[in-house]
Amino acid sequence: MSSTVLIILVLTLSAIGYQLGRKRAYSLGERAGGVKVLHSRPTYYGLLTALWCAIPALLIFTAWQAFEPSIISNIIVSDLPEEIRTLPESRLNLVINDIRNIVSGNIVSGEIKPEIQKAAEHYKNLQSTSNGALSVIVTSLALVGILLIWRKIKPSLRARNQVEKIFTVFLIASSTFAIFITIGIVLSVLFEAIRFFRVVPLTEFIFGLDWSPQMAIRADQVGSSGAFGAIPVFAGTLMISSIAMLVAVPLGLMSAIYLSEYANKQFRAVAKPLLEILAGIPTVVYGFFAALIIAPFIRNLGVSLGLDVSSESALAAGLVMGIMIIPFVSSLSDDVINAVPQAMRDGALALGATKSETIKQVVVPAALPGIVGGVLLAVSRAIGETMIVVMAAGLAANLTANPLQAVTTVTVQIVTLLVGDQEFDSPKTLAAFALGLLLFAVTLILNIIALYVVRKYREQYE
Repeated sequence: MSSTVLIILVLTLSAIGYQLGRKRAYSLGERAGGVKVLHSRPTYYGLLTALWCAIPALLIFTAWQAFEPSIISNIIVSDLPEEIRTLPESRLNLVINDIRNIVSGNIVSGEIKPEIQKAAEHYKNLQSTSNGALSVIVTSLALVGILLIWRKIKPSLRARNQVEKIFTVFLIASSTFAIFITIGIVLSVLFEAIRFFRVVPLTEFIFGLDWSPQMAIRADQVGSSGAFGAIPVFAGTLMISSIAMLVAVPLGLMSAIYLSEYANKQFRAVAKPLLEILAGIPTVVYGFFAALIIAPFIRNLGVSLGLDVSSESALAAGLVMGIMIIPFVSSLSDDVINAVPQAMRDGALALGATKSETIKQVVVPAALPGIVGGVLLAVSRAIGETMIVVMAAGLAANLTANPLQAVTTVTVQIVTLLVGDQEFDSPKTLAAFALGLLLFAVTLILNIIALYVVRKYREQYE
């Protein structure tokens, strides 16, 4: 039985268990004088039965799927000839990978040896036996769970308390898992960045003015030692993001104010969805728009004014990126402005303030924490954008304050460094992790600043 079919079977049994538990609760309640004698609503008895059916079965299924490949691989390796078992670990892993490819029907490079073919057949038999055992165990656990809870259902059973406890444990486990995933991401980037800083000094990386991470394969080749100064990359990121925010924040905030305070319901019902469509357009489409329309327009306009404009410029990428992130500012700002209590508006108008004064002095300051959150989300989106920068701003790490020149960003360089077959002992590849760590630190500082602004104005208006 395949994994998908097994999961569907468990979910089906859970649905059946829900109905059985619910019906038994109704039946016991009617015998004892009505549903009101039950400790919990019949729905909770059904949920408890479904949860006891699904949770143990799915936990066993998950653990089995996690440990099955390594266990089968160890059994296969122990049965291989000694000359293969004693191979170096890297070559032995290639042999195991070939065996798995044969089992899955993938093409294996080179001629298949008889012992490898025999091992693949053994692997397939073990896998088939494992799947059969898993199907029997999981199905049995699901049925036993239904039977146990069904027999324990009685009017005094605290089904609601048990269901809420199970959901509480699930929510805590989910939160803990998310936290550990975040910690794992940070630590993985940190460890690789430390390996990079053992080769390239931290001061050279942070304060260096040249970025040329290309490393030669041999020491006698030209350019065998790259330059890893991150200032040009972060300067390009800051320039493009600043241009984007100069476009997105005023337009987005003004759009939100108009839609929430001035526009009628009919116009708002049409304009807001149309504005939010901008967030759903693929970034590659924005990249084509920037490369084929905006960049040539800026270049031709600059030539007509006697300016030296590059065919790929930070201005073109920043303008298009600003258009793309307008919905992040306008939609969130519109929601938080609408959430400001009407009593605050009425109080300001009653004191003689005009509508525009009410918006400037009361509504926007009261909604400022949410507006800052929307702007911060837009900044994060701008910093993390890659496709528009590649197509409109280029890959050149130029240290310049001229928005008419080609620049690059941190995310573009990370993608460039990690594309294709890479040697993870090379400073060129490890530089991507150093860039990611520094970008994480910059984003963290932005979050701290935003939290400071939010707390300051919350204390004032709450």
